[in-house]
Amino acid sequence: MNSTDSKITGEILISPKSLEELRKEVKNIPAFRKVIEIYLEKKVTELSEILLGGAILLEASDLHIEPEEERAKLRLRIDGVLQDVMFLNLKTYELLLSRIKLLSGLKLNITDRPQDGRFSILISSGRGGKEESIEIRASALPAEYGESIVLRILNPKSLIKLKALGLREDLLSFFKKEIQKPNGMIIVTGPTGSGKTTTLYAFLREIQKPEIKIITIEDPIEYHLEGISQTQVNPGKKYDFANGLRSIVRQDPDVILVGEIRDLETAQIALQAALTGHLVFTTLHTNDAAGTVARLQALGEKPVNISPSVNMAIAQRLVRKVCQKCGKLIPISPTVLKKIKSELQNIPKNIKIPEIKIGLKVPQAKGCPSCNFIGYRGRIGIFEAFLVDDKMEKFILTSPSIAALRKKAIEQGMVTMRQDGLIKVLQRITTLDEVERLTKE
Repeated sequence: MNSTDSKITGEILISPKSLEELRKEVKNIPAFRKVIEIYLEKKVTELSEILLGGAILLEASDLHIEPEEERAKLRLRIDGVLQDVMFLNLKTYELLLSRIKLLSGLKLNITDRPQDGRFSILISSGRGGKEESIEIRASALPAEYGESIVLRILNPKSLIKLKALGLREDLLSFFKKEIQKPNGMIIVTGPTGSGKTTTLYAFLREIQKPEIKIITIEDPIEYHLEGISQTQVNPGKKYDFANGLRSIVRQDPDVILVGEIRDLETAQIALQAALTGHLVFTTLHTNDAAGTVARLQALGEKPVNISPSVNMAIAQRLVRKVCQKCGKLIPISPTVLKKIKSELQNIPKNIKIPEIKIGLKVPQAKGCPSCNFIGYRGRIGIFEAFLVDDKMEKFILTSPSIAALRKKAIEQGMVTMRQDGLIKVLQRITTLDEVERLTKE
């Protein structure tokens, strides 16, 4: 396989022939390891192309190169979980480090402080075809035995439509209705890597049309959306979320996406925009939907400003889907059956779930070449959401605790993330172990 990248340009071009060869060989991590071993003695330009091309084909979100005392570890994050690929000798690590730094625009002589950069992988579709660009975010961090490198792969194929998020039918129609409203704020919460940005982009793609103006302010811009004005914060030039949001409001947008609310000033401007005729999408770092109000209050905002501005609060996680090629069904024990029945007994009657009875079978992860011997392949969202209607608005004005707000939301029909996960177990999409891993209370 010949590298098509002969000079450092901030881009790696992978030809159709090279990609096709790689696709035939790289079916899983053990196969990827064998391919890398072949290229260890070749030029670093070819090796870097193999590493990135293979990571993309294996649908990894991140590639990690971590130096140790006598070697460097190569790992991939697939479906949210890190998996070891192989060890590289220190000479190869140093060559890769230099190559990545040059591609990313990082300074080679700086090794004692963090650096961030980016470059692109261009995948050519052949003669006259359109090139697909995949952006790579590079992060270099000083570590004990060198610089730890993480390459985040922002593949546009990760962008999906609203109905592909994994929403139940009732939640899908609920979201579709709420995102069509002319004003108010919709907040998506969850930890880093829980799919918040993907959900917000799905919202934008659903409502996007020529008649409305959409502007985003992000840190960083993760994916480029056609027909939408996107802007990126730049703290070095004193262009932060608050300053950017102030300017965006003057641009007469219909919809504003604020990447994250991190401080009181941004919260105040965003809430004010939601009150004055704009539909605002944003994210917060909280553990669940009920924590949204408490988080805004912790930033310094008052309930009297929160309750009339927020339309809906959503929390989400990403659970791994059981591999369709090797997953098997097992009957669940009477004890577990009783527990599931108890946890799902109070969900609204309009939500259809499989019958919970003795002999019920649920998926169990096994492992095969198709899923890298993990037992899971792909991920799907589990969600909880509550609407701020008149009753909830009055309740928020009392500054309720997170527990009290959660209880109120459940009384008004909210299905919790854990319950949504259990429903997906009954639908044979994921496993009990996976739901337990992400929703322990």
